[in-house]
Amino acid sequence: MKRAIISADDFGLSVEVNEAIEIAHREGVLSTASLMVAGPAAEDAVERAKRLPNLGVGLHLVVIEGASVLPHTRLPLVTQPDGWFSSSQLGLGIDYFFRPEGRKELAAEITAQFEAFRRTGLVLDHANAHKHMHLHPTVGRLLIDIGKQYGLRAVRTPLEPPEPLYAAGTYTDTLGDAALRRWTNLLRHQILSAGLVTNDWCFGLAWSGHMTADRVAALAAHLPEGVSEIYFHPATHKNALLQKLMPTYEHKAEFEALCSSGFRAGLEHSHAVLSGWRDMIPS
Repeated sequence: MKRAIISADDFGLSVEVNEAIEIAHREGVLSTASLMVAGPAAEDAVERAKRLPNLGVGLHLVVIEGASVLPHTRLPLVTQPDGWFSSSQLGLGIDYFFRPEGRKELAAEITAQFEAFRRTGLVLDHANAHKHMHLHPTVGRLLIDIGKQYGLRAVRTPLEPPEPLYAAGTYTDTLGDAALRRWTNLLRHQILSAGLVTNDWCFGLAWSGHMTADRVAALAAHLPEGVSEIYFHPATHKNALLQKLMPTYEHKAEFEALCSSGFRAGLEHSHAVLSGWRDMIPS
């Protein structure tokens, strides 16, 4: 059986992102969104989510290239003076894995983000991490262990198989892509060993920021068996912050793809059942 979870990351990053998520849920096929609890427009995102009872909202954990919940004085090793995590995956990865103080700060911030999500009053639908930092074994373990204390039951595994991408359009598989696919086995093991659920496949990595209507319509028509999460970065238009953080991303095109008839038709062609994370959890 084919199931498709259609999701959006960066909920709360900007009002433009929030607008796109609300419209794509009401008028398109979007079923879930991942909330940046310290995002500049997080309060607006929560207000919209409370008007959308069928939208599953989870935590988009930010431990790289984004705002922290705790102040810099509590996270002096892993954040900059302005309270933002750096963009260095290597540098932060070393701090989180090899430095005890880095792990201590990471655990405190992850706890603070789950606590901030709890205060919203929303039901925790799932969790993942910005830039898939939960592939880092320390981040993944802490996200799972701490998240379970807040009711976490589902976590994304960013495993993107190449065959549907080849079938859907131009794609070149690299050694790095193959290595990443193997590396996801560790995260999947962490998730399942903790008794949580996860997806079989995930789409949106190779074409991140460029999940256009034509591409996703073709992709949807070639989905593999199992549970596929297809994630997007939508926005009604690109403001200064989005331009600064993701200058090459086609946010508006991704928003339009979520509402396109071709995407819906592709899902129907492949007989994929539209689902949410809550549908994956045993009753």
